[in-house]
Amino acid sequence: MHARHRVLAVSRSSPERIRMTLLAVLLTAATGTQAVTKITVVGLFKDTAIVMIDGTRRLLRSGDTSPEGVTLLSATSTDAVLEIDGEQKHFGLGGQIGGSYVRPEQATVRIWPTPNRMYAVIGSINGYPVNFIVDTGATLVSMSGREAKRLGIDYRVIGTPGHSSTATGIAKIYLVNLDRIRVGDIVLRNVQGAVHDGDFPPATLLGMSFLGRLNMHQDGQVLELKQKF
Repeated sequence: MHARHRVLAVSRSSPERIRMTLLAVLLTAATGTQAVTKITVVGLFKDTAIVMIDGTRRLLRSGDTSPEGVTLLSATSTDAVLEIDGEQKHFGLGGQIGGSYVRPEQATVRIWPTPNRMYAVIGSINGYPVNFIVDTGATLVSMSGREAKRLGIDYRVIGTPGHSSTATGIAKIYLVNLDRIRVGDIVLRNVQGAVHDGDFPPATLLGMSFLGRLNMHQDGQVLELKQKF
């Protein structure tokens, strides 16, 4: 009787184990993320975005991940950076991807040399037009105090004091963060810059804090700048 009781106990528990295993598998499948087929950004704010994901509206704050597995990395009033399937993608308001999504071509700018063999290009800083001189020898995007004031940069208040070695000696500078720099179709955000007290340099230098985040290529005399993904 004792042996028979043990056999019956095993026979009762085996189906129970099977049911529990099947339940665990079903729960895992139900909670797993599914492939996202369509994403549309319908609202943008500082550090917050409203995103339609396969027809479901999601309010995401920086660092949040939706149930579909979409992560908001950053957001401003003009664009958002989302991580989808391990890839970072930039979205403007109304920007979307779907089954027909094609990765955009890299923004490219070609600059011809001036007669004195300098590479000059018109761009903007924080929306203000700027005449740049490409300078791979400059560590940072550098400008004069006069230019900074024209651009609305109160460098003595927001900047960090420092010193820099120039052709004329040691100069006092202020390190600042430039929110947005545009050259042609290339746009970079949060670029470190340096402001020199006074009127030096006479033109804003497009230094390596900007150029180092691009692909640069010399095609004959033409300098080609290409934005990285």
